[in-house]
Amino acid sequence: MTVRSSQVSVDASPAVVRRILLEASALAEWNPAFLSIQAPETAAAGQRYPIRTRGGLSGYLEYRDIADERIVGHWEVPGLSEDHVWELRAAGGRTEVRHSFEHRGLLAAVLRPAFADVAQMRLDRLAQRAAARAHGSRNGRGTA
Repeated sequence: MTVRSSQVSVDASPAVVRRILLEASALAEWNPAFLSIQAPETAAAGQRYPIRTRGGLSGYLEYRDIADERIVGHWEVPGLSEDHVWELRAAGGRTEVRHSFEHRGLLAAVLRPAFADVAQMRLDRLAQRAAARAHGSRNGRGTA
């Protein structure tokens, strides 16, 4: 098991970033791990939402803890599970976001090299989406 993490400064408030992270049904638009997620507009802790991942695997996503400055989640498909954390800190009109995750399972071991830059890639896409939303792009769904 290897913990992957990265950090980025996002040109949006923590409220905007948090809102995007809790829009489970839209995660597939910017998180490349997912093809689809069946969830309400805003996620709730303790609920399992059906997912389909790249490779066509089916499983679930669950938010385990939702707080103002920290969102903890878990998703799982056959052979792979991920525990992840998003930490948000206000920084003068911007948000410092730290993302870390850990994978387990046989598929995780096989794919380990492919996950090397995933934390940074997720953060970059989140930052694009949040900046677009914060600066009035049509609900932040444009290019992110």
